[in-house]
Amino acid sequence: MSNTSSSQSNATCPACGLLCDDVIVTTQGNQVKVIKNGCSKSVAFFEQASDPLNPSIDGVAVHLNEAISHVASILKRAESPLITGLSTDITGFRALFGLSQKINANLKHMNANSISRNIKVLQSTGWQTTTLTEVKNRADVIVCFGSNIAAHNPRFYERFVDVDGMFVTTKNRQVIVLGNTKKTPHIKSDTLQPQGLSPQNISAEADYSCVRASQILACSPEHLPAVTIALRALVAGKTLKANKVAGISMADLQTVAEKLKVAKYAVLTWVAKDFNFPHAELTIQNITETVASLNQTTRAAGLVLGGSDGDTSANYAHTWLSGLTLNDDEIAHDCLVWVNSFSTDKSPPETNKPLIVLGMQAPLGITPHVFIPVATPALDCAGSLFRVDGSVTLPLKKIRESKLPTLGEVVRKIEALL
Repeated sequence: MSNTSSSQSNATCPACGLLCDDVIVTTQGNQVKVIKNGCSKSVAFFEQASDPLNPSIDGVAVHLNEAISHVASILKRAESPLITGLSTDITGFRALFGLSQKINANLKHMNANSISRNIKVLQSTGWQTTTLTEVKNRADVIVCFGSNIAAHNPRFYERFVDVDGMFVTTKNRQVIVLGNTKKTPHIKSDTLQPQGLSPQNISAEADYSCVRASQILACSPEHLPAVTIALRALVAGKTLKANKVAGISMADLQTVAEKLKVAKYAVLTWVAKDFNFPHAELTIQNITETVASLNQTTRAAGLVLGGSDGDTSANYAHTWLSGLTLNDDEIAHDCLVWVNSFSTDKSPPETNKPLIVLGMQAPLGITPHVFIPVATPALDCAGSLFRVDGSVTLPLKKIRESKLPTLGEVVRKIEALL
């Protein structure tokens, strides 16, 4: 591709779990601009710089083969290596899984804690969940536990809530928020100008996602356990003696329960990453058991939202390859391999052991023992990811020229030397 030619293409954005596949970008040389159907996250992802990067050993630039050979020598000596970060697509993860089997390494995703909150509920009691398409086409009552959904999935409301579906219209859809009502950074795609949008132009007060909420019951995140157990009890027909719970009137909470009971298709949604308090899985279980109670007389489902850095894909791939979910324990190690193909702002955990970084750039303020730059899926190379609802796998297209090797190529070369 020449530096002067410009092309327009449709792209799938991996910046959050929605994997919006209607983003329109233009590419000129190695410069990418989002011109339609973008959001703050997609702009930051697609418009990131494409500066040339070189492999390095202790900060000194070296040839790729030398860096790969040095990584192999470190892994040969390691007895308990840890491969973490795991911010990559399905193909990249499969390559890492194969490497982990060869060197007896543990695998841990950077979002392990939030992944485990959902998995613990799924393993202990199971749940009844739905898909984003079903939300758009059927949900007439949507309860959002915590109102920072748009901070994680900026276009959720635009694409699946504030739009007419097959069996429900926008005006007949109720959105209820239980949680923090602070405004979150969010921008709708129709505010994008033809010349594109830079992250600096996005106001933190832009387009609050819950502006259409028919009912907002404010409470801090740490009070969600009490609120969810009270709502669960009310939906189940229990009588509660208290007048308030976490500052919310019991009468208001009873109103929410009644709306859920008469809904044709109620959806209760949450982002596990926002539930950053002890035993958060019990709060999620309160939500999913409320769904189970509703399904005795009407139709309801849960919806897991959030998702980033390929966490859904990594967990699915690890489960089908090993029969186990990803580990969320603190793991002792004598060598750390940090893999980050998507998020420049994420850094590896502190370690005094040899640090190997495979990613889009070396972490700021850190000089790894070995750094090998790899191609970014959806920018520099093709790939695929699972959407956060787990219902579909979407392809990622290569939209700019790059000479960087893919993660899979680098990992296979390392494995060949072991």
